[in-house]
Amino acid sequence: MPCINADGRPTDSGAKMLRALLMHPGSPERVANSTGIPLFRVRSGLRELADASIVRLNGKDYEITEKGSVLIS
Repeated sequence: MPCINADGRPTDSGAKMLRALLMHPGSPERVANSTGIPLFRVRSGLRELADASIVRLNGKDYEITEKGSVLIS
């Protein structure tokens, strides 16, 4: 399940992950717990969002980038 549409905007699941990270940067496990999205989907989704520079990995935690903040506002 992709997290980014063809137009570069987040899908519903991508937006849920971004909102979770906007509230609290965190690990894939934390994002999965706060969104209810299965962990395997969160992991692949965060990789996809990171490849698009919408989130970034900071140590062990993901955080939303300015680009990501703009996409969900």
